[in-house]
Amino acid sequence: MRFSTLGSTGISVTEVCFGASPIGSIPGLDSHPVDDDRGVATVEAVLRSPIRFIDTSNGYGPNGESERRIGAALARTGGLPADVVLASKVDPATGDPDFSGDRVRRSLEESLQRLGIDRIPLLHLHDAERIAFDEGVAPDGPMRALVQLKERGLVDAIGIASGPVPLIRRYIDTGEFDVLLSHNRFTLLDRSAEELYRVARERGIGVLNAAPYGGGILSRGARAVPRYAYGQGSEAAVRAARAMEAACAGHGVPIAAAALQFSLRSDLVDSTVVGMSSPARLAETEALMAVAIPEALWAELEALVPDRGVWLDPAE
Repeated sequence: MRFSTLGSTGISVTEVCFGASPIGSIPGLDSHPVDDDRGVATVEAVLRSPIRFIDTSNGYGPNGESERRIGAALARTGGLPADVVLASKVDPATGDPDFSGDRVRRSLEESLQRLGIDRIPLLHLHDAERIAFDEGVAPDGPMRALVQLKERGLVDAIGIASGPVPLIRRYIDTGEFDVLLSHNRFTLLDRSAEELYRVARERGIGVLNAAPYGGGILSRGARAVPRYAYGQGSEAAVRAARAMEAACAGHGVPIAAAALQFSLRSDLVDSTVVGMSSPARLAETEALMAVAIPEALWAELEALVPDRGVWLDPAE
């Protein structure tokens, strides 16, 4: 398991990050609910593994189930290991649109309590598309509150974790963020975030690439998951996924291995966030990392990438 430094933060992370959203059993998103025992067991398995980076959020699951289960696993195993980096995200309360600076501070307090820790290395502004940009950067808004939490020493670094590339770019242009996280926009099928990642690299901003499987179509296959990015993508993306599956099959390579390693092999990405819902899923991820992929297949897959016009963010 390789390590890299998140931009200019000095924080060292493994190339794979355990994405803890699945263990939150988010209603309407997770088709296979994860019960409490399996959720805690998954975290414990991660803590025993070479992965030393965990990503969660205040809003992952009813009443912060993802954070609560991580906290339970940490309590059971003797606390957060010194070599594990834990990242979370601030969110509005369930059913409440308030995303003010005050809410950010309450969100962090809730997260720390659930996780059983007193500070956190990395804290993200989560899904900032829920509010207008001007509201996000207002003096009493969430960005300013995150900066103040960093100044107080409650967090080491702050990030912007969102979807739309143009919005992330506006936030990093403020100069306040140390890290960015984008999902579904740097995969075998979609390169919307590639230029954003280049800009971040030039500025010393850490890059986390999430959802390398595009919501499942690049892991379970287009027949099982006939949609890209939870239905946000186009039919052209689904057709391309089918063609990529065939190309991978011709080389005896699971498409999931190619999808994961596409992100891992990029020098634009510091760590790839992979959602895992069970110890078995963790073992599968480690196996996919070890699959040998011939250069000829990479060339074939590159030729099958859909045109920019059908990407999630066709123009920044």
